[in-house]
Amino acid sequence: MKITFVLPYAGLQGGVRVIAVYAERLKRRGHEVFLVSTPQSAPLRRNVKSFILGQGWPEGRKEPSHIDGIGVKHKVLEQIRPVVDSDVPDADVVVATYYRTAYGVQQLSPSKGAKTIFIQGYEGNESNSNLGLDATWRMPMHKIVVSRWLFDLARDKFRDEVVSLVPNGVDLNQFHAAERGKSSVPTVGLVHHNSPLKGCDTTIKALRRVATAVPSLHVVSFGAEHPELRLRLPRFAKFHYRPAQDKIRGLYAQCDVWMCGSIVEGFSLPLLEAMACRCPVVSTRAGGPLDIIEEGVNGYLTPVGDMEALADRTMRVLNLSNDEWMKMSDAAHRTATSFSWEKSTELFEKALELAIERNRRGEL
Repeated sequence: MKITFVLPYAGLQGGVRVIAVYAERLKRRGHEVFLVSTPQSAPLRRNVKSFILGQGWPEGRKEPSHIDGIGVKHKVLEQIRPVVDSDVPDADVVVATYYRTAYGVQQLSPSKGAKTIFIQGYEGNESNSNLGLDATWRMPMHKIVVSRWLFDLARDKFRDEVVSLVPNGVDLNQFHAAERGKSSVPTVGLVHHNSPLKGCDTTIKALRRVATAVPSLHVVSFGAEHPELRLRLPRFAKFHYRPAQDKIRGLYAQCDVWMCGSIVEGFSLPLLEAMACRCPVVSTRAGGPLDIIEEGVNGYLTPVGDMEALADRTMRVLNLSNDEWMKMSDAAHRTATSFSWEKSTELFEKALELAIERNRRGEL
């Protein structure tokens, strides 16, 4: 197949990482893959913050990306705008990878391929409807979604009965750990993100509550952005800014619990990676984690926004005996090994073939 992916800014976003994995693996399977993305939008506030933090002025310097080094052709548009026919090659299938890229893809000529949208999240809710987002879900494009709640959303809210469910995988060559016991110092980990949707305010409040009961608590965190002042981590936390990919495994593997306080998660790949490193997880019922966490077996689920429940379940894991903790750790590892990128790539490939067939039948 000839496959085109249309991306927003291709930086260090988790969703871009997933796309990079598929692009590289599909090419390895013999397909012709092409990526097109928009340039980064850098507001003045972000530029000033970068300069103050000693990171330089972003304009004019290339930011790292998960696309770097994967060996797939990648074109960056000269400005932020929808794609047009001249931006993309003729292909069998063209994949919008974010709702704002769907508008341009929808207008492309038939020669550019069967129109498909790869959905890794839903940034809307019933109380604050995003009309532009919902409009893309109603476009005649074949949907590929990463989790069961997105599959159900497509069926129940948007009345789409033909949707491909393709869960993310985990690279067990990169993320793994030997069988281990609890850490000598109680250690909790989290991915730090400044986006309100990631719920770090809830997670940080929960951590402070845990620390009152566990004074020796240590926190390990990493992220692609430095924490904003309003989301400053506690003094007992160590933050790693953009750690090298081969260092992240070690961060997961030193933790007794991995926390996620998100309001919404399309899938939550870090939880699965932590599990691959034998770390039980505690997360809000934010969507994607429901597909990964088995209550009381490999971790715990809590209501979204419930700081007290998040702290309580985290302490519950920290207070397990070593044997009980190892049982939960082993269960987390078993869960992770049931998700593989090879299996996911095969499902993604079949989803693209279905999109092409549906287009041939005039359904798209």
